[in-house]
Amino acid sequence: MRRALLTFLASMLLVSGAIAQQLSSADIKGLLGRIREKRAAASQIQADFQETKNVHMLNKPIVSSGKVWFQSPNKFRREARGTSPSVTVSDGQQLWIYYPNFKSAEHYSLGHRSPLDAAIAAITASMNLENVENLYHITGTHEGNSYAVQLAPKNPSMKRFLQTFTIHMNSELQVERTEMLQPNGDRITTNYSNESRAAIPPSMFEFTPPAGTDVTTPLGR
Repeated sequence: MRRALLTFLASMLLVSGAIAQQLSSADIKGLLGRIREKRAAASQIQADFQETKNVHMLNKPIVSSGKVWFQSPNKFRREARGTSPSVTVSDGQQLWIYYPNFKSAEHYSLGHRSPLDAAIAAITASMNLENVENLYHITGTHEGNSYAVQLAPKNPSMKRFLQTFTIHMNSELQVERTEMLQPNGDRITTNYSNESRAAIPPSMFEFTPPAGTDVTTPLGR
């Protein structure tokens, strides 16, 4: 009986020790400082991803995988593989989304304070974390050797697109998972692996539509 009681108490201590601890404002400031210091030493990052979209109007989630490249502060490339492949490229001033199966591409100009700019800010938040204090309300937790930072937008234009964005990081402050919750209840969970800080050629953030591509400008610019 005593052995069973000791085993039970030990297990309870282990469970209680694993409960996430809320980070104070000072803790969050310190954590962001550590992240920025690490990323300043290597402004480029690339990783594999697997993404699951739970859309409220669909019975089954949409699953995709691929690779993402990022260069601070706002250049990125995202290649999704599978039955519905796509290539998304931004040089910080313009955005291209290319659908090879349909030989079509969408072209957008950035920097007009549009909902698209808010969407791009959310997409790059996990890679960048620059200026997040001005754009988001920030809370965080620490559990074991991992951290979770939740961003809730302040800007009304962002609130139309994003409810919360949660970034999960390991002890090395590498992003392992992000969770995006949208106001309509849709949720996008992205898991990252094989992170690398190897140099990325500038051409990765450039895009020229292949010959014969049907190019549209949905926003008229």
